[in-house]
Amino acid sequence: MTQLNTPYPSTAYLTGFLRSRGIEAFQEDLALKLVLKLLSAEGLQALREQVLALPRKRQTPATQSFDEQFEQYQRTIGPVLRFLQGRDPTLAHRICNRSFLPEGPRFASIDSYTVGEEGDEPLAWAFGALGTADRAKHMATLYLNDLADVLRDAVDERFQFVRYAESLATSQPSFDPLAQALVAEPNLIDRTLQALAIEAIERHQPTLVLLSTPFPGNVYAALRIAQAIKAHAPHIAIGWGGGFVNTELRELAEPRVFDFVDFVSLDAGERPLLALIEHLQGQRSVQRLVRTFMRDADTGTVKYQNWQEPDIAFAEVGTPTWDGLPVDEYLSLLDMLNPMNRLWSDGRWNKLTIAHGCYWKKCSFCDVSLDYISRYENANAEILVDRIEAIVKETGQTGFHFVDEAAPPKALRALAQELIKRKLQISWWGNIRFEKSFTPELCQLLSDSGCIAISGGLEVASDRLLALMKKGVSVEQVARVTRSFTEAGVLVHAYLMYGFPTQTVQDTVDALEYVRQLFENGCIQSGFFHRFACTVHSPVGQNPDEYGITLQALPPGNFAKNDVGFIDPTGVDHNAMGRALKKAIYNFMHGVELDADVRSWFDVKVPRPTVPRHTIAKALG
Repeated sequence: MTQLNTPYPSTAYLTGFLRSRGIEAFQEDLALKLVLKLLSAEGLQALREQVLALPRKRQTPATQSFDEQFEQYQRTIGPVLRFLQGRDPTLAHRICNRSFLPEGPRFASIDSYTVGEEGDEPLAWAFGALGTADRAKHMATLYLNDLADVLRDAVDERFQFVRYAESLATSQPSFDPLAQALVAEPNLIDRTLQALAIEAIERHQPTLVLLSTPFPGNVYAALRIAQAIKAHAPHIAIGWGGGFVNTELRELAEPRVFDFVDFVSLDAGERPLLALIEHLQGQRSVQRLVRTFMRDADTGTVKYQNWQEPDIAFAEVGTPTWDGLPVDEYLSLLDMLNPMNRLWSDGRWNKLTIAHGCYWKKCSFCDVSLDYISRYENANAEILVDRIEAIVKETGQTGFHFVDEAAPPKALRALAQELIKRKLQISWWGNIRFEKSFTPELCQLLSDSGCIAISGGLEVASDRLLALMKKGVSVEQVARVTRSFTEAGVLVHAYLMYGFPTQTVQDTVDALEYVRQLFENGCIQSGFFHRFACTVHSPVGQNPDEYGITLQALPPGNFAKNDVGFIDPTGVDHNAMGRALKKAIYNFMHGVELDADVRSWFDVKVPRPTVPRHTIAKALG
């Protein structure tokens, strides 16, 4: 339950690593298979039966529209999926004539002439600038979103294409909500997923199944898969890992988790997996497992085994492989018209890591104490480009998304030089820090090597708060770096934050003014504001006094632990601030109201910005 346009990279990395060690390994993307099964002629028939069984009071505009136009949905679902998979591009002309697709409530936005909240896409004015293919892709995306609404209204309100029952797992101190959901009668979505899991088990006949759950929105579905495997083939061992486990289950003490899985491993998976496989083959005792939780057979309590062995060096983890993943079946969606923002959902990107961890690892809001941040290792450019060449040969795709926390400038320079030296033509984008090392000359070199876009954290656009965050950058420095990228033809996305400790209303208004000026001066083309969350693994969570806040006591529990509430003496209503910030930046991304007074975005009275209106222009010279 992640992106539909490209595989999540964890299974590709682990499959490639295991095969490099002579271990037979296969991978499956059951999230994609689930969506393709639900969105099939057969799946829509099953969905309609659910809609017809709804009592009248539970009918919604989405379910009513679906029922009324069902035959057209069933007739068009196959062609639409083929179009979004890139298999039938000429269908774009029929989609654009507005008579081919059934149109549900989501299509109302096409006729809107105003820019509203996020998700209310103003297509009427934008269509003049869109080509036929993009117009069709956006309408096909609206069509799928209508169907997702029907699934949510008629089957499970917790369902979304990119997450499922996320709230059941996010920082849940108790396993009770998940346990209760998992003993409930499986619904249409659950039954479909479980059937796909059994099909995969029958096809591969494994002795060990590994479930990778990068986000809370993957957990419920992963445990449903595990539940189905346990019922069907209880002799198969099941291991669980991934970003969610590494972040939220570091103090796992809940025995009921092991009704579903047998082993839970933390952090980089290569070394724990080698140890686990040797254990299952009778070559290693249970005491010599690495970073692994399990349930003690005698006491029924959770034990943590961590035999000290060095991790596999990043340069030796091997080349990820997409073998077994249906790379031609992923769906390129166009949720947003913004050319930078669309990269996350549009296009089939080979996801690759330039280095393990973060070379900076100082940001006070980040989980810098955890392995995926704190242990920094890189590989030389020759090894990286060897991997890139192997992946292009395997997948036939030349687009790469480097998924590092922050790609190091020195490593990017070496990578770009090696790509140019080998005359390897790829398109790539990734995440960086907006530091002064990114000179105009380096930005142009990266562009020449195939860089099309970069994203980076500006967070709260306030020099005081950036210093408190230990970002190591200033707003004016960010302006100069981002402008250099833009002038080199590289799109720029800024990650933005609100609600950081001691952030005042004045700070928020000033930050929005800085962001407005960055858009106005062509420094950034895209951005997203997210609410600051204090985590137990971050410097803020570990040293709250340094940031002027008081942590609230964590509720008792033996399951997930990550977010921690806090009391900020400023008493700012950050929810009200957030609504304004998100609406403003959504408009800025579409070039709307860039010259307006930023106070106009707020529903409450706020002070005028203290930032002069031409600060960024002056900083750029």
